[in-house]
Amino acid sequence: MNSAAPALRCAILDDYQGVALSSADWSRLDGAGDGAGDGGGPGGVEVRVLREHLTDRDALVAAVEDCEILVVMRERTPVDAELLGRLPRLRLIVTSGMRNASIDVAAARARGVTVCGTESSSVPPTELTWALILGLARQVHVESRAMREGGPWQSTVGMDLASRTLGLVGLGKIGSAVSRIGQAFGMDVIAWSPNLTDERAARCAVRRAGSLRELLGASDVVSLHLVLSDRTRGLIGEPELRAMRPHAHLVNTSRAGLVDGPALLRALREGWIAGAGLDVYETEPLPADDPLRTLPNVLALPHLGYVTEANYARYFGQAVEDIEAFLAGAPVRELQPPS
Repeated sequence: MNSAAPALRCAILDDYQGVALSSADWSRLDGAGDGAGDGGGPGGVEVRVLREHLTDRDALVAAVEDCEILVVMRERTPVDAELLGRLPRLRLIVTSGMRNASIDVAAARARGVTVCGTESSSVPPTELTWALILGLARQVHVESRAMREGGPWQSTVGMDLASRTLGLVGLGKIGSAVSRIGQAFGMDVIAWSPNLTDERAARCAVRRAGSLRELLGASDVVSLHLVLSDRTRGLIGEPELRAMRPHAHLVNTSRAGLVDGPALLRALREGWIAGAGLDVYETEPLPADDPLRTLPNVLALPHLGYVTEANYARYFGQAVEDIEAFLAGAPVRELQPPS
């Protein structure tokens, strides 16, 4: 091995499953490492992988302060102005997806750091949404736990989806895909969002609810598909949860901040709603003592909405492309600061 130092160092953060290096051809970066931090040749890029999520800011800085490039997965690790100020060597950040609210793009740009993204498919989160809906409707988590633990044989009665009402809060790419599957199950699909028009709803063959409260009160299953913003944060609070039917289920594969967390806990504990299917949380990984892990009417997953083989191949493959383009002086898929 050539003992000369590589020209650049790249750290891939939060590779929980240890698949980042096998999901793309990192050797295209001319001397990419083997994940142990000892690869890279003159003029190449040394690539290292951090599988453990580092919540301690000092530990994170110590692990990546010699890097010019960071590859981050969604919002797992916030990159704010304070962190940027502690990483003076940083020149490029690549994030999965073309939107990442946990990166201060304006602060990065002010420090001369380029931020690029990758494309994402709406298919995996659509499929996972339906895994949660079906799991709740047929109480899969309850019955599966009973089977493993030697509990009663058949203790629940499933909810039929046909002729029930599916309420979609948000009718974008994912929401509209979820609506088509709901219609295939014979569900009556209604939708609402702050900007939803009758024309858009008609194109998706769904009814537009006149208000959020109307949708919540009419739905047997409510699924959230909105972008988190100042306008939508806390959109589902205590009044909204109390407006839902007692037998209804809430599904959130979008962003945890759309829902008031303490109000949701009360709703689940006190029976305002029948249950919740959750894939997103305010703190991730979810703390071991968080009650959402143990409530019997919660079907909880560890943010798997976009975690599929094809999506990872797209994310990491385009991360390599982004790095190549940056090194060539022509960055692609640059993220812009919020207007």
